[in-house]
Amino acid sequence: MRVIVQAEPFDMAAELHGFGAGSGAVVTFTGIVRDDGGRMQALELEHYPGMTERAMTEITRDALHRFALTDVTVIHRHGRIPVGEAIMMVATAARHRQAAFDAAEFLMDYLKSRAPFWKKEIGPEGESWVAARQADEEALKRW
Repeated sequence: MRVIVQAEPFDMAAELHGFGAGSGAVVTFTGIVRDDGGRMQALELEHYPGMTERAMTEITRDALHRFALTDVTVIHRHGRIPVGEAIMMVATAARHRQAAFDAAEFLMDYLKSRAPFWKKEIGPEGESWVAARQADEEALKRW
């Protein structure tokens, strides 16, 4: 199990090299900063070091046990991230594909709404903080 919070870009292929060896299934998800119709140039994420890693580790450990994963990696960036760059990655490995898929979705739902990051959209019109979204909260109900 690896949980990483960093400012630097990461190499998805390098992170997956050897990941899940011996497992029956590996599922990955990579979030990319999207443009939203020309309104955004970058996303800026703030966090409290220590607190963020602890919260993400708890969520990841829960997924590891709940879905009987053989391995899991979660990487999340902070700082200013331009449109088109990877912001985060989840990789899950399990004996069976359904567990790997479910664990990846579980992690995404929880990271999206519970990981302690504060997001600011930066665009040609200025900057604005991103508010919590009801749809993200609704997604948690299935778990």
